[in-house]
Amino acid sequence: MPHFVIDCSKNILKIKSPNEIIKKVYDTAASTNLFDKGDVKVRINPFEYYTIGDTQDDFIHIFGNIMEGRNASQKKNLSEKIVSELKLMFPEVPIISMNIRDFERATYCNKSMI
Repeated sequence: MPHFVIDCSKNILKIKSPNEIIKKVYDTAASTNLFDKGDVKVRINPFEYYTIGDTQDDFIHIFGNIMEGRNASQKKNLSEKIVSELKLMFPEVPIISMNIRDFERATYCNKSMI
């Protein structure tokens, strides 16, 4: 169920392969025991055109979309673990961040639910 969408500068994919980045986020999310390992989904959107203030600094931002029901402490731990692992993986990248949004169970739908 959880979806982790990684927005990043295109240059990030020259430093590490997409598969390495996806695996790191996947494994870190699974290690929190908040999700069934097979349910974690990770995608990358590399950007060629962007601005960070008035710079072209490299960046990584993860949008974590998870089903409601986890408390603030669990969500904070999840985001801190993922950002910490990416910080180790990309020490030269100045901007690494993450936010977590809850899916509402009442409004969520997927193909298997129809």
